[in-house]
Amino acid sequence: MNPYVPDKLITAGIKHMKFWRRAGGGLIGKKGYVGTLGKNDTMMCAVYGWTEEMAFSGTSTGDVCIWRDVFLVKTVKAHDGPVFSMHALEKGFVTGGKDGMVALWDDSFERCLKTYAIKRADLAPGSKGLLLEDNPSIRAISLGHGHILVGTKNGEILEVDKSGPITLLVQGHMEGEVWGLATHPYLPICATVSDDKTLRIWDLSPSHCMLAVRKLKKGGRCCCFSPDGKALAVGLNDGSFLMANADTLEDLVSFHHRKDIISDIRFSPGSGKYLAVASHDSFVDIYNVTSSKRVGVCKGATSYITHIDWDSRGKLLQVNTGAKEQLFFEAPRGKRQTIPSVEVEKISWATWTSVLGLCCEGIWPVIGEVTEVTASCLTSDKMVLATGDDLGFVKLFRYPAKGKFGKFKKYVAHSTHVTNVRWTYDDSMLVTLGGADMSLMVWTNEVESHREKKYCDSEESDIDSEEDGGYDSDVTRENEISYTIRALSTNIRPMFGVKPHLQQKEPSVDERQGVVRGSRPPVSRAPPQPEKLQSNNVGKKKRPIEDLVLELAFGYRGRDCRNNVHYLNDGDDIIYHTASIGILHNVATGTQSFYQEHNDDILCLTVNQHPKFINIVATGQVGDSADMSATAPSVHIWDAVNKQTLSILRCSHSKGVCSVSFSATGKLLLSVGLDPEHTVTIWRWQEGAKIASRGGHNQRIFVAEFRPDSDTQFVSVGIKHVKFWTLAGRALLSKKGLLSSLEDARMQTMLAVAFGANNLTFTGTISGDVCVWKDHILCRVVARAHNGPVFAMYTTLRDGLIVTGGKERPSKEGGAVKLWDQELRRCRAFRLETGQVTDCVRSVCRGKGKILVGTRNSEIIEVGEKNAACNILVNGHVDGPIWGLATHPSRDFFLSAAEDGTVRLWDIADKKMLNKVNLGHAARTVCYSPEGDMVAIGMKNGEFIILLVSSLKIWGKKRDRRCAIHDIRFSPDSRYLAVGSSENSVDFYDLTLGPTLNRISYCKDIPSFVIQMDFSADSRHLQVSSGCYKRHVYEVPSGKHLVDHAAIDRITWATWTSILGDEVMGIWSRHAEKADVTCACVSHSGISLVTGDDFGMVKLYDFPCPEKFAKHKRFLGHSPHVTNIRFTSGDRHVVSAGGDDCSLFVWKCVHMPH
Repeated sequence: MNPYVPDKLITAGIKHMKFWRRAGGGLIGKKGYVGTLGKNDTMMCAVYGWTEEMAFSGTSTGDVCIWRDVFLVKTVKAHDGPVFSMHALEKGFVTGGKDGMVALWDDSFERCLKTYAIKRADLAPGSKGLLLEDNPSIRAISLGHGHILVGTKNGEILEVDKSGPITLLVQGHMEGEVWGLATHPYLPICATVSDDKTLRIWDLSPSHCMLAVRKLKKGGRCCCFSPDGKALAVGLNDGSFLMANADTLEDLVSFHHRKDIISDIRFSPGSGKYLAVASHDSFVDIYNVTSSKRVGVCKGATSYITHIDWDSRGKLLQVNTGAKEQLFFEAPRGKRQTIPSVEVEKISWATWTSVLGLCCEGIWPVIGEVTEVTASCLTSDKMVLATGDDLGFVKLFRYPAKGKFGKFKKYVAHSTHVTNVRWTYDDSMLVTLGGADMSLMVWTNEVESHREKKYCDSEESDIDSEEDGGYDSDVTRENEISYTIRALSTNIRPMFGVKPHLQQKEPSVDERQGVVRGSRPPVSRAPPQPEKLQSNNVGKKKRPIEDLVLELAFGYRGRDCRNNVHYLNDGDDIIYHTASIGILHNVATGTQSFYQEHNDDILCLTVNQHPKFINIVATGQVGDSADMSATAPSVHIWDAVNKQTLSILRCSHSKGVCSVSFSATGKLLLSVGLDPEHTVTIWRWQEGAKIASRGGHNQRIFVAEFRPDSDTQFVSVGIKHVKFWTLAGRALLSKKGLLSSLEDARMQTMLAVAFGANNLTFTGTISGDVCVWKDHILCRVVARAHNGPVFAMYTTLRDGLIVTGGKERPSKEGGAVKLWDQELRRCRAFRLETGQVTDCVRSVCRGKGKILVGTRNSEIIEVGEKNAACNILVNGHVDGPIWGLATHPSRDFFLSAAEDGTVRLWDIADKKMLNKVNLGHAARTVCYSPEGDMVAIGMKNGEFIILLVSSLKIWGKKRDRRCAIHDIRFSPDSRYLAVGSSENSVDFYDLTLGPTLNRISYCKDIPSFVIQMDFSADSRHLQVSSGCYKRHVYEVPSGKHLVDHAAIDRITWATWTSILGDEVMGIWSRHAEKADVTCACVSHSGISLVTGDDFGMVKLYDFPCPEKFAKHKRFLGHSPHVTNIRFTSGDRHVVSAGGDDCSLFVWKCVHMPH
């Protein structure tokens, strides 16, 4: 780069010198013009000179070329051989070449001011290490502070003083790969041998320098000191090996018996009488050292030998091969022995460098097919096994590492595969070799008891095999839940048979006789008898409904989400979500407004805290694949007040997004996926740009949150997991939480996170403790902060106080919500007056003097900090589906009955729940009597109950069936009660006989389970829809099957909730292969029809709609499966009940104007 004009640069290379300048986003290049001065040489280096148009380059022939603009001005002979490096100074240049000379020049290359030869004789007296050769080729050069820094081809870095003496700073192996490594039996030195044909001895402490070096005829693969430390054996790549004097490195003796690489070489323990030499020829030769003769050959390996070890008596050899065989040979003759794996452990080994066998099964990683564990070494106390692998990691395991996937400490060491690891004689240091990075690394071993509170470089292993993280039913359910994608939704009922729109239609009597009649609407237009069709009388002018507008949503997703209820607008409003809608709820009036742009269930919600982004909300949803299609998971960022979508981030997280968090400046957004890698992604949300993404953990991550004061640091918590992350450019770096500093601390499942000043982090655990972390080290545990899991934590930005929410049984002193000081030392507990046996808090948020709490039981409660008074803002069913739904005959009330065993009464005008009854069993259906004074409830266990509305007292109950009751109906004259069950039956009870409820008759031969039932206006007929897509009509009360089509056509029905029949053929869509229309309801006016289906859609049709695939309007909002739908009295509203979302939606009917 040009130092004066940053837009200019030069490139130099093979017969190439080019001058570039930047133009917009591109580069324009011109070739250097040589003219008559020279030929196109290969350029080895180039620098800019003292003005912006001067450039200088060094050639492969030893010349320096001087350029002005793009023209060659002159050439100067500088070195014998290529000029490899050049550096520009203020008043001149310094160059280095292959001839091993460093030359100082004036500013125009007129004259050479001084040259320095790199020679052993010039080494300063105190310099550590040795030069490999005189005049090494110089590859890099730099200047500063009166010294010249020189890098040579031989892996040395030298400092040349201006006055002449040379100091050696760094040295190492120089080419090929380094494999051979041996540590001395009683001194802190080690030997290495490499493909660069050198054998080197290194001092490991204190000076870390090279003590001796010797050139070899061939590259080497292995070496070993004799037990007395006097001899050094070296195996070479051509199949020969030599023994050298360990002090002088002079040859003692050499042999050449094999053709392939010698891969391992070992002296026998004790006196070192024998030497075992393993080769890639798949033999191990045993030599007698004193007589210098080969005394045995070990045969039988099917592949090359990788590691050999002696037992401590010197009588047995253990051999590893490339085919992953573990073989044993008797020494010195080399006879093969078979030893059962159980016995191998009992043998005392002199060394252990084997990577196979039961004792080290745990060192192989999960992806063992791809990565090889290349080396291992056991400490002399047989406690710690160090390993090196192909990914460059050094790991420490406790020995023996039995069972698969042992726990380890992991250190990022080399850039390529680790070729060898060895402990020193006293286990105080570990020496590791990198293959192609040619580096030798020395690690100090900190014994656990002496470890000062120093922070180590290790990463703990991801696999925590022994300890479980604790158990809690809510956590387990949240971890194992699998989310249904709306588009892939299937039948909620076990239906069978041919769908209505595919059935062959039977011709009617009229059609057979060729009579054509005007289509007769099934709901009577004749002047109805006033008391029978009271509910149908909407007034003289019937106006069709042209639209539905969502007005209220009763429900909140607290069962498997957290931290998803927040204050907005200084506590006037709260924001939360259920199904696929975001809800802004006014605390004072209860009015709601909705964000309805999501096309599937919302799983997480967060609010931007930065004042610049006021009322900005992010919500993440479920999704299908990571194929970026319409069903891919996405995060929406929107304005809570005007419901404008500001940004949609399509994620590659398959399955869904389970956590979102804004950074301190509000510009970045963090999202966590439910994909198997639990990917963590950082977005610049305004541009929709993904900055960084990385796999988070192999098990579920529940929450990840930015530190409130940072744009780069965040913490993620999950199943046996807490990680401290840093965003560095486009990379994500992570550190695991370290427990080592505290006694008895174990990694638990972490559920929530909050932050304090001075880099403190608080995490809530499954056991009820709160862990306090300083940086990434655990420094304290607040034991039993709650009696059960701590599901939610909230950091108040204005005063630093922290709110925690847990799962607790209400008691005198405890409470499920606690407010703590900044350090989590003291707290105040609040009890939620909900009347539940256990309170399970899933979300907490703190406003001005108020704490907002969301619970597992779908309640949102406001707690006053001063008086601890509880105000329940939102109610909902706890568990779904909500099967039962009934609207009051004359008032704006409706009832819902659900799997959670409750029946609840809701008031649309007052926007709240008026009452609830706990039945103790799952409820399936509910119905008002025509006068609205009684309620009948059908249960999942086959029982049904009749309550008096005024007192909620039980008027009567009966159980004639063992299976679920699917629908229950009062006849319009209030005389009969029809009870339809999954036992393919409908039972009739005469209510005039009193509360004994004796069955008077039942309908026979219904082909499948009952779905819906409707009485005729005169109470004499009942239509039944069944699970095989068939609709039947029965006489009441005899239960006789009516088959005459003409008679059926003449019946006027009091209500219509059937999904089957010619009149509603048009509601069945083309896309219903696996999913169905689940429920329907005709308006009281008899001209509009609403349906709910398995995809979670509410649709509005005209009634009747006998043509297939009728025109309709569709309304989204529910999760998969709308289980029931009803018009309220006067057709003012439609109420729809959700299956998966446990929510009730109230839609306002928009009538056509007159």
